[in-house]
Amino acid sequence: MSNQSQHPFKWRHFQADLILLCVRWYLRYALSYRDLEEIMRERGLHVDHTTIYRWVQHYAPELEKRCRLYLKATNNRLSG
Repeated sequence: MSNQSQHPFKWRHFQADLILLCVRWYLRYALSYRDLEEIMRERGLHVDHTTIYRWVQHYAPELEKRCRLYLKATNNRLSG
């Protein structure tokens, strides 16, 4: 297992929970990167919209892959 997969947030300027929150909100709700930048600014966090874009590009595929297992399990229940 690579060091990056063991510690995917190593060397990031922001905390992992903030990164995941922004990525999750972007994927779940109809928010733009600039919307998220503004929401974070209202909370006293200065995150540029291009940084959020990079987070989504980097972390969204891994989140989707990890969540896919749970989504399949939920979809199987609908067929009954």
